[in-house]
Amino acid sequence: MFLDSASNRLSLKSSFISPLRKIPSLRRQNSVVAAASPKFSMRVASKQAYICRDCGYIYNDRTPFDKLPDKYFCPVCGAPKRRFRPYEQTVNKNDNEFDLRKARKAQIQKDEAIGKVLPIAAALGIVALVGLYLYLNSVF
Repeated sequence: MFLDSASNRLSLKSSFISPLRKIPSLRRQNSVVAAASPKFSMRVASKQAYICRDCGYIYNDRTPFDKLPDKYFCPVCGAPKRRFRPYEQTVNKNDNEFDLRKARKAQIQKDEAIGKVLPIAAALGIVALVGLYLYLNSVF
């Protein structure tokens, strides 16, 4: 009887009363807090750079590449937007100079050439293994 009001309320509660009954009041408080807080909406510049597969030009402007229209083309070689691929390396201000683009283009062509030769090499390896298998079966 001499307990303060908060502890008195807790001591007289029935164990059959669910504590979940207080959830609606919490929802109301959270919605009031959410409504009172200001909403900030900032445009984040795209950090992903894209490289032209034809000439090595790197697109790294403020407008995100995905937001560009489908009719966008490479300013250097005129390649369509579909010829650009994500570029994972760090981009410097002078990366679109002629000599650097020329070196990147040579590297891209070398990488694509390896990709074209790999299936041919795998097929030749399989043919060689089949030939070895047939030779060994005919000898033994």
